[in-house]
Formats: sequence, structure tokens, C-alpha cells
Amino acid sequence: MVKPVVLAPNLIDHFYRGGERIAELRGIRTTSARQPEEWLGATVSRADEEMIGLSRAESGELLRDLVSADPASWTGPEHAAARNDADVGVLVKLLDAGQRLPVHAHPDRSFARSHLDCPYGKTESWLVLGSEPGAAVHLGWKTDIDGEELASRRDSQDGDWMLGHMNRVEVSPGMGILVPAGTVHAIDAGVFVVEVQEPTDFSIVLEWSITTSTREESHLGIGFDVAMHAVSTMALPHSRLDRLVVRNDLAVRHSEAKSVLPVDADPFFTLHHVAPMPGSTQRIGSGFAVVLVLSGNATLVGAHERIHVSSGQVLAVPHAFGGWEVDGDASALVGAPGFGWPASLGQKQR
Repeated sequence: MVKPVVLAPNLIDHFYRGGERIAELRGIRTTSARQPEEWLGATVSRADEEMIGLSRAESGELLRDLVSADPASWTGPEHAAARNDADVGVLVKLLDAGQRLPVHAHPDRSFARSHLDCPYGKTESWLVLGSEPGAAVHLGWKTDIDGEELASRRDSQDGDWMLGHMNRVEVSPGMGILVPAGTVHAIDAGVFVVEVQEPTDFSIVLEWSITTSTREESHLGIGFDVAMHAVSTMALPHSRLDRLVVRNDLAVRHSEAKSVLPVDADPFFTLHHVAPMPGSTQRIGSGFAVVLVLSGNATLVGAHERIHVSSGQVLAVPHAFGGWEVDGDASALVGAPGFGWPASLGQKQR
């Protein structure tokens, strides 16, 4: 029987600085100043890379290979019948910004199907685990933006102009933020998040000059004339912005697993906080999931297996484990594909 596997550390070298808080949480060491991301439960790799990003079990086996060898056990018979591959429908990351991330955006599913031969775009979300005082994220335009003006500011690398026209949201631990595809965004230095997203690495970078990246690496290989059609120039009003942010207290224990993302994330992915009250357990339904243990110890109790977990561990849980319970004093996060996946891939998204 396929059972949950503990995943080895998977730090990613990137074009921006960071990574110390990931190492602290996971009980590992960084090997450079530019390892600000760890990809968790990843069966997809970095853009234009064959192996970088792919998660491995502690035994050394690629998770991608385990899933592709037995997709029915890992993602469920319905999915396996439709797509016999290693697609698990979600990508979870740790992201520790040691510098401000550049202004960028991601394509939606329609654009990705038309221009990138992929059913997924890159809607993403952040759950803030830590932040320095006054740190913020920048999300969407405050007013409608002229497309030609934006192209000119991009070409002159005028990041101050871009940030000045974006909504600034000061963050604190426990905030869950949804970033719809097409929405420009940036993250300040000092922000540490769990990121849950569609399983791709598609980024249109408008402000590459503050990174080690280049203009030619910033437009998905299709040129800015095409790529900019994926970037919204419409205002993100406060009425909509308010729906993209929820506030959670990760120190609180619950009677059942608690969603920590805005409801509009549900078609794309889910993220639940699991923190059983003393003497109780919390149940998680069957399906592929990535588990990150934030603190404490617990046992994942399946129908035929009991898996002990402790602070800093990451596990990939297969569909075949069935519905399972968390028993113990751990605080953990459980990321999974969106509601209705994989059938939802063919549906038009808002």
C-alpha cells in the first residue's frame, strides 16, 4: 500500500536573496545567500530546467517518479483515468524574502493554454508565517493603468513608479492572501510565507533590474508584446482587495481543520491549518496533500497506517492513504488541489 513519504530538503537557488527562516523552520542549512525558496511536494521543475525544483523522498526517489508509477494511488482513480502522469494539481513553497521581490505577474489558464501549451496558469496565494515591522506586499493597481505607459516604465525599469501605483498591504503573521493570475504583485524584504499555487513556474517580470535576472529571461520566451496581454492594467478596487485577504491566528487550536485562504482560492487550491485541541483529533479527507509541520509532534492516523511527524517535517500524502486524522499537539498546514480537480481544469475561471 502507498503511504505518506517524508520529503528531503529542497532549497532552490534563485535570483533574489533569502532563506534563513526556511532553514530555521526546517532544521537545515542554506549553502548560499540566494536560497529564498523551498519547493514542497513538487512534481514540476523550474522553468527551462529539467530537475531543479523536483522534490525527493528522504530515500532519494523523485516524488514525480513515484506518482507517475502509480497515479491512481497518489492522485485517485478518477484523475489517473483522465491524465496518466505525475500532475498532482498543486505546488506548495516556502518563500523567505531577504530582499524586495520585483514587480511581476503570472498568466491565467486561458493564456497558458493559448500561448504556453499548459492547462495551468499561475494563480497563487500566501500565508504569512513571519514579517518584520512595517513589511508589506504590493497587490494590484490602485487605478486603471495605460498599457503604453506601463510598457515604457517597464523598459526604463521604473520600479518606484510601479510600486507607487500599486495597493500596499502591510502584513502580519496569519494573513492569507490570494493573488489572482494577471495581478501585478511584489513582496517586501522581511516577509516569510507559505505559498500555494498552480503547479507551474510562469512569471512575467516587469522589474528584473533589482534581481540577477535579465530582460530576456522575463517574458516567458514569447516576447513582451505577447506576454503583456497576460498582465492586467485594470484597477483592483478595495472592495475586491478585501476579498483577497483573510486574517488567521495560527496560535489558536480548533475543533476541525480550518481554511486559512480566501474562499476565492478554492477552485485552484486549498490550505488548511491543523491544530487539534487537547484530547481530540482533526480529520482530513482523502486526496493528494502536502503537509508542513510548523511545530509540535503528532501522528497521522490512516485506516491501516500510523505515521509520526514532528516540527519542520514535510510529507506528501497519497490519495490511497484515505481519509486520515491528526492526533497530537502539532500545528501543521495541509495544502491540496482545488475543489473539483482535475475536472475543474476545463472550466472557465473568474
